Amino acid sequence: MVSERGLDVLKVIVQDYVASREPVGSKSIVERHSFGVSAATIRNDMALLEEEELIVAPHTSSGRVPTDKGYRLFVDQLADLRPLTGAQRQAIEAFLGQSVDLDDVLARTVRLLSQLTQQVALVQYPSLSRSRVRHIELVPLSSSRLMTVFITDSGRVEQRILEVAVAIDVEFLGDLRGRLNAALGGRGLAEAATMLAQLHQQFPPTQQPMVRLVATSLIEQVAANRQDKLVMAGTANLVRTEDDFSGSIFPVLEAIEEQVTLLKLFSEMAVDQTGAPLSHGVSVSIGRENAEFGLGETSVLTSGYGASGGSLARLGVLGPIRMDYSNNMAAVRAVARYLTRLLGEE
Repeated sequence: MVSERGLDVLKVIVQDYVASREPVGSKSIVERHSFGVSAATIRNDMALLEEEELIVAPHTSSGRVPTDKGYRLFVDQLADLRPLTGAQRQAIEAFLGQSVDLDDVLARTVRLLSQLTQQVALVQYPSLSRSRVRHIELVPLSSSRLMTVFITDSGRVEQRILEVAVAIDVEFLGDLRGRLNAALGGRGLAEAATMLAQLHQQFPPTQQPMVRLVATSLIEQVAANRQDKLVMAGTANLVRTEDDFSGSIFPVLEAIEEQVTLLKLFSEMAVDQTGAPLSHGVSVSIGRENAEFGLGETSVLTSGYGASGGSLARLGVLGPIRMDYSNNMAAVRAVARYLTRLLGEE
């Protein structure tokens, strides 16, 4: 059983090691922190922490560093989230507020999050499984070229250019656009795809080839992004912390290139599905907890955000186990909250 002072000692060991990357000894703890006890007493506390496998000596006669278990206890019980400064909050609002569409806002989100945390930033596109059709647009580009635009209530926009064999009838195109939106607006994607496949039956034979062409394009647009995907930024930050990884960093780089792997990890970190530990609205997976994904030397911090269609996705950061959890958790939480607010206004 770790005493209250022992927990405080663990907390400063984590903080000092994260800041310096040097093993932390009892003498430096007494010099740097106001415990009001001797170095010998701190050594006893550290011995108990070592017995609990919360800290370990990387070398003989060295100071101590946190273990995965020590970081977990720190995150779950000891981390104090430092609120972002007013300047940081303004930067989030100003930078993300300039976004022009969903693709742009998510690209800006990962760039901003990687800058705030100095880690790899990841954001998942809102799932289309619960999305609905917001609007369909048919835009004639020439007498034989047509653009179909498919927009969901989560903000996803899909565009396709079609080449048609006959001259485009603008009046018919306007009628088709109106009938598509009247029939499909507010429908779920699976239902919309079924209705599109049967749409040509509602038109005379002379118009069916054009209707089939447009419907096929829209069905492909519905399916195009049914698979979840991630946007990523800040991979270079991993290289800057290469010394925090044993051996080569390339297995980690290869693992994060596999979006399917990262999406599976994200889904398992979704608290409502797994009951995973949650601290301050942020789910944290540390070291060995990520081993099955090839990321056993990393920590991953995520939080959920909501889109205007009610769909939920996750964003977060990935980096070495030795990271500034307090700052990074605060940044992930703040950006997730702002992103939810921003997308909810659209």
